[in-house]
Amino acid sequence: MKNHKVAPSLLSADFLRLWQDMEMINESEADWLHLDVMDGVFVPNISFGFPVIEAVSTICKKPLDVHLMIVEPQKFISEVAQAGAYLMNVHYEACSHLHRTVYAIKDAGMKAGVTLNPHTPVELLEDIIADVDMVLLMSVNPGFGAQKFIEHSVSKVARLKELISSKGLDTLIEVDGGVNLETGKRLIQAGADVLVAGNFVFKSKDPIQTIKDLKGITI
Repeated sequence: MKNHKVAPSLLSADFLRLWQDMEMINESEADWLHLDVMDGVFVPNISFGFPVIEAVSTICKKPLDVHLMIVEPQKFISEVAQAGAYLMNVHYEACSHLHRTVYAIKDAGMKAGVTLNPHTPVELLEDIIADVDMVLLMSVNPGFGAQKFIEHSVSKVARLKELISSKGLDTLIEVDGGVNLETGKRLIQAGADVLVAGNFVFKSKDPIQTIKDLKGITI
């Protein structure tokens, strides 16, 4: 049985009761907490910044997977590290010097992830895949929660898995957008290692059970 990870997305939490939601995450079988930082420029929305990440890091017992949906993310590597991130994700589309950014993230003591938008082919990672710890594939257009799952994401995961395997690497594949039990199963079958779920977890009647159900997906 494949041992995949589940990373609930903070974007869907109730910010009026954030403490309670973080306690729920701590009690659950979640592996990571996913945090989307949006600037209203790279994506058409604004979410939260470093004060929220720092506050969450003091109460969340799960590693923080910080996804920067912003222009020039390389300018904020030290801030993300100081805020307590375990892993920092930057968009391929936002980095002119991706290799330099990846190694700056690692030098700051974090794992390095690269994110691809739905229209960006995985083949563009050919020359960087050996240097990253994880690739995040967006299975919706980034910027908002509760969007419909983009179906070609499944075959995209499979192509990325083939690229990783062909080079003998153990790079993780994370998928974010429209993840539920049905899409999650297909994504894992295609090669995904980490499932990010927002509304499906936080808007459910029993988030702890929903996380357990996502963890319990078998192939």
